[in-house]
Amino acid sequence: MDAMTGTEFEEQVAALCRRDGCTGVRRVGGANDNGADVVGRLPDGRTMVIQCKRYAPTRTVASREMRDLLGARVHFGVDLAVFVTTTRFSRPSQQFAVQHGILAVHRDLLGLWNSGASLLSLGEVNGGGQGDPQHRTRWKRAYGE
Repeated sequence: MDAMTGTEFEEQVAALCRRDGCTGVRRVGGANDNGADVVGRLPDGRTMVIQCKRYAPTRTVASREMRDLLGARVHFGVDLAVFVTTTRFSRPSQQFAVQHGILAVHRDLLGLWNSGASLLSLGEVNGGGQGDPQHRTRWKRAYGE
């Protein structure tokens, strides 16, 4: 996914949603997208908006980007906001996501999703698995920073 363009990454995320049984899935990213790259309906009927960020593994997602997604959830009037990235979340952005019910899918969870785990199963660990000292050491060894 690191070699994809932003548009290809958004299309891949949309394809993963469809694979998981989501309906009405469409890519809406681009200029003036109001913070949404993908919208659709989960298999349980809830509506969702997804923000996709294909960043270098050494970057982090800042909490302001989570706030923007929360605004998109309100703007689109959907039930669930999902943030999918090829990197990791800063500690404040991860805390913001959990506090406001945003599903935070970082690089490791994206790998699980792409390998067959369902999107909804990732909600059970929402953003977890990236903050413990051992994980951060492995991350730095693999990607630097």
